Amino acid sequence: MVASASPDITARLQTLRAQFPALANKSYFNFGGQGPMPAAALTAIDQAHRTLQTAGPFSGRTNQWIQQSTLAMRKTLADLLHVPVAAMTLTEDVTVGCNIPLWGMDWQAGDRILLTDCEHPGIIAAVQEISRRFQVAVDFCPILATAQGGDPVAVIEAALQPHTRLLVVSHILWNTGQLLPLAEIVQRCHAHTPTPVWVLVDAAQSVGMMPLDLTATEVDFYAFTGHKWCCGPAGLGGLYVRPAAQETIAPTFIGWRSIQTDAQANPIGWQPNGQRYEVATSDYPLLAGLQAALTLHQAWGTPEVRFQRICELSAALWQQLQAHPSVRMVSATAPQSGLIAFEILDAAGQPSPQQHVQLVKDLEAETMLLRILLHPHCVRACVHYFTLEEEVNALSDRIKQWLNEQ
Repeated sequence: MVASASPDITARLQTLRAQFPALANKSYFNFGGQGPMPAAALTAIDQAHRTLQTAGPFSGRTNQWIQQSTLAMRKTLADLLHVPVAAMTLTEDVTVGCNIPLWGMDWQAGDRILLTDCEHPGIIAAVQEISRRFQVAVDFCPILATAQGGDPVAVIEAALQPHTRLLVVSHILWNTGQLLPLAEIVQRCHAHTPTPVWVLVDAAQSVGMMPLDLTATEVDFYAFTGHKWCCGPAGLGGLYVRPAAQETIAPTFIGWRSIQTDAQANPIGWQPNGQRYEVATSDYPLLAGLQAALTLHQAWGTPEVRFQRICELSAALWQQLQAHPSVRMVSATAPQSGLIAFEILDAAGQPSPQQHVQLVKDLEAETMLLRILLHPHCVRACVHYFTLEEEVNALSDRIKQWLNEQ
């Protein structure tokens, strides 16, 4: 059993949790799918809508608010990632962020794209369509197996070929919780001969969970969302493009936010910064919601402090579950993230998809929310820094009880 936090920390956590309506009547373990929003974010979105409607949804005052809010959001995200503000693009979600460099590269027949076998199906589908249209070859490297032991960097490097132009990889694997050594992967890809390989990162599970310094990693493209570990509203995310890589990708979707115009409003070129990949009108009040959520997290503690607590809770749940004979953890060691995946074994020692489905269904009926993953077929639980030790213990005990009843 994991010991409770100190009384002071517990009191602070309870005060924080009271600001999340979704936590009032359930044990929530689905942060990797979507994080709950704090009341401050809901209020900020509502107030922003009212402000814009009061001023007139299309007015000088509203346009000024939009310009100030989008600039503030880019700065907040740039500070979060430790990158230049000019390198930030506002997007709707991770998938849009990934599609910008995927479709913006000048693909030639015979080029190759390398993915790991742990990428999200939405990204795989986009790569497959690029392959179909431009005769680009697609390769996969077996990263999933390294959750049980092995060197993911060596696996990736071994899969690079002479005509590989892009690696698509997740920073934290959504199905194993494995944290990949991004800086080392980037270094190996950029040193690849005869030509360097660009690196596009699906950062759905890293932004908002862990401290980041993307400038130090030298990663080329880093796409993320605000609605998972940041606990912001759905529909707002971002893309970082390394300044040295900006000229390698052209905008695919184009609108008034991405262009510069002359005195007669004629297009004369792209915006000189990350705005060149933005398109047109967005749901701007979402900016206020994400700002409020990020402010709440920062007030509780630094990214380093929050991540340390996430890893401690994750390790505790991993240790408790792996002790049961009917459970096999997807990762052989406690993951350095808030994602914990496990399989339920049948009498023959094989994973039982039917039991995975039934467990998640039964626990949801008891207001304990987890989810099913399909590759590998398993159950995934997620812990955040404001998850309580008591919740971790209760979840572990209930899963063990459920297994013993089967």
